[in-house]
Amino acid sequence: MFNLFQGMSPPMHMGEELVPIWKQSKILHKGAEAVVISGYWMGAKAVLKIRNPRSYRHPDLDRRLTRQRLSVEVRVLKKLHSSELSCPSLLDADLDKGWILLSHIEGETLYDSLASGRSGFEEIRKLGKLIRQMHNLGLSHGDLTTHNIMINDSNSLFLIDFGLSKIAPEIEQLGLDLQVLNECLNASHHEFEDAIDVLVDGYLSFSDTFSPSGKEVIERFNSIRGRVRYHA
Repeated sequence: MFNLFQGMSPPMHMGEELVPIWKQSKILHKGAEAVVISGYWMGAKAVLKIRNPRSYRHPDLDRRLTRQRLSVEVRVLKKLHSSELSCPSLLDADLDKGWILLSHIEGETLYDSLASGRSGFEEIRKLGKLIRQMHNLGLSHGDLTTHNIMINDSNSLFLIDFGLSKIAPEIEQLGLDLQVLNECLNASHHEFEDAIDVLVDGYLSFSDTFSPSGKEVIERFNSIRGRVRYHA
């Protein structure tokens, strides 16, 4: 995986020159797309996400693509928040400088919670319903793994990291959301046999107001799953 800080130590106060009233606590994740940092903004816990520049692209093109990608992420977060779907709140953003500031979600990743046994099939079913709620708003996530789902002490689930999300996605993107999660469950949580069936049950339990319907998305997911098996 590309590491922005390969061969050097991460800056101790990354983002403090970019974001007003920001105090860094620690770097949570360094990936190819972005660096994610926890800290404090106006005295409250927050998370700062700074998209990485791509040196192989012309600077003007890179800035334009970064702005477009962040613009979609901001619009997705606003739509989710206005619909009261469980996700971080957008606190601030600068599309030109390539960062967004989000509320801090207390808890742990669903990956860790499933691995430790603190979560199980009940949470997987709840996740299926939460995903359908997101799809019902005309949004896809793009990177649905158990690392991108948080769970708090009240067993509430939160979707995070919408850097690859899409607005008004085609049914293929909705089916791919489920396939990515299916592959994650099989690879990382294989002790939960038939977990995907439990998730699908939760997905179909949410009342539809959006086309394609939940049933149509599951049919496309099964088609994608069949294609993956065929080419494996």
